[in-house]
Amino acid sequence: MVKILHFADLHLGVENYGRLDPATGLHTRLLDFTHSFDQLVEYALAEHVDLVLFAGDAYRSRDPSPTHQREFARRVYRLAAAQIPVFLLLGNHDIPNTIGRANTLDIFAILEVDNVTVARVPKTYRISTRPGPVQVIALPWIVRSQMLSREEYKSRTLAEIEERLLELVHKFVAQGVASLDPAVPTVLAVHGNVQGAVYGSERSVMLGQELVLPTGLLKNKAFDYVALGHIHRHQVLSQEPPVVYSGSVDRVDFGEEKEAKGFVVADVERGRAQFEFVQLAGTRRFVTIEVCADGPDPMAEVRRAITGHDVQDAIVRMIIHTTVEKNQLIRDNEIHNLLGQAHKVAAIVRDVRRISRLRLGNDPTIEQMTPLQLLERYLSISRGQRSEGRIKQLLEYARRVMNTEA
Repeated sequence: MVKILHFADLHLGVENYGRLDPATGLHTRLLDFTHSFDQLVEYALAEHVDLVLFAGDAYRSRDPSPTHQREFARRVYRLAAAQIPVFLLLGNHDIPNTIGRANTLDIFAILEVDNVTVARVPKTYRISTRPGPVQVIALPWIVRSQMLSREEYKSRTLAEIEERLLELVHKFVAQGVASLDPAVPTVLAVHGNVQGAVYGSERSVMLGQELVLPTGLLKNKAFDYVALGHIHRHQVLSQEPPVVYSGSVDRVDFGEEKEAKGFVVADVERGRAQFEFVQLAGTRRFVTIEVCADGPDPMAEVRRAITGHDVQDAIVRMIIHTTVEKNQLIRDNEIHNLLGQAHKVAAIVRDVRRISRLRLGNDPTIEQMTPLQLLERYLSISRGQRSEGRIKQLLEYARRVMNTEA
C-alpha cells in the first residue's frame, strides 16, 4: 500500500488583502500560503508519506517572481531530500502563453532534481516509492489555443475543436490504460474542469472557454485513485474509484470564506483506495459582517454587529444596509477603530436604500408637454406641504428663468 499526499492550487503570489511584514520584508499573504505549505510538508515528513502528488497551479502568475520560486523550491527540496518522491503536474497558471517559453516548473526537470518528476505533457510515469512502484497517468492542463493555431483547425468552430480535443483525451487515456502493469497501483492525475464539480470563487470559467471532461472518462476501474486540481473547493465526484479535488491550501478571497482548506491523504493499493481530507489549521480567515443599520442609532447597530464576530487576525469586510438619512450618521473612522484587531479591513460597503424616483405617470401626452408644463405636473404630484400659492409662485419664477434663457 502506498500513502499518497495529494494537494493542488497553491497559488503562491496571491497578495490581495495584506501588507508587507516588517520582520521579513515579505507580503503577509505570501506568508499565509507558505505557512500552509509548511504544515503540509511537516505532515508528509511526520506521517512517512510515500509520494507527494501536486495537481497543478504552483503560482498565481505564469511569471512568478524569484522570491515566489525560491519559496516553492525550498519546500519541494525538503520533501525530495527526505527521499519522498514529488510529482508536479502542470496547471493552467504554470503554462506560458507563448509556445517555446519555459513553464514555471521546468527548472526542476532541467536540473534533474532527485526525487522530483515534472509532468508537462500527457504521459504515463512509473514512480519508485518505498513500498513499491506507482503508475501515474498525467493529464496536465490542456491548452486549446495550441490547436487553434494549427492551419487545419482555423476554419473549425469552437464546438468542433472541443469535440476533437475530447477525442484526443479519450484516446490518450485509453492508450495509457492499455499499457498499464495490472499488478501496480495506478493514479490518474488531472488538472482541469470535470463535469459535475462545484466551483468556488475561482470560477472565471464560462461556457466555451474551458474544456469540460466527462466524469465517465475518469471512472475507470483501471484507476485506483484520481487526483484532481484546478477547482479550489475540496469535493469528491466519485467513490469507485475515488475522484477527488483536493481543493486549494489557503483562501484566495471572500468567495472561499466558508470553505475548509487542506489536502488529501490516500492509501492506495491495486484495486482499492482509502482517503481522507486533512484540514489545515490556522489558515487566514475571511469574515463578512452584515448589518441593517437604519434604526434611531445606526452606529450602535454597527457596534453590536462587530462585537458579535471574532475578527482577530481575520480579513474583514463590512456590509451595511441603511437609508439615505441614517447613512450620514455612520462613521468609517470609528468602524476601522472597532475592527482594529483584524488583519485587514478589505472593504466597508454601504448599501443605501433610496426612495424611488417620482414618476409623472403614463400619460401619452407627457412627451408633448413643454418644460413649464412638466414642472407644473411635477409640483402638482409632489406638492406635499406646498400651498397653491407657493406652487404658482414657483411656476412664475420658472417662467421668468425660461424667458431669460430664451
